[in-house]
Amino acid sequence: MPYKAGYATPMLHVVDLERSIHFYELLGFTTIDTDRCTPLGWARLHCEGGAVAFLRAEHAIDPTRQSFLLYLYTPDLVALREHLLANQVTTGEIKHPHYMPSGMVNFRDPDGYIIEIGHWGKTEQDAWQKRLNIPLEERT
Repeated sequence: MPYKAGYATPMLHVVDLERSIHFYELLGFTTIDTDRCTPLGWARLHCEGGAVAFLRAEHAIDPTRQSFLLYLYTPDLVALREHLLANQVTTGEIKHPHYMPSGMVNFRDPDGYIIEIGHWGKTEQDAWQKRLNIPLEERT
């Protein structure tokens, strides 16, 4: 298809851009671009396989009205959760719902956006690729 969009990047309004950058860096994101203003007006962050951008909100954010959910994966959920707790990020307990039996946590970022992180290691990757009928020699 010659005409298509790409590089999808959700852009979220946040109250304190610098606070949001720090929070998402704890999750493994890296800031790759900003408007270089003081204070910052926007920033774009990348992580393995994804991106998110922030735009400084012009009004207060109402956490009860945030319907955005960012789902992330990690190969070591226990270690990541311990890292977040050590950095004063309150996460929920590790749960094991039917759609993520290997474990997941659910919590909110500083502006009330929902973050869910599921454990996705080699076992989960292999089972997923088997379900998709990907030949063994082509699996990662």
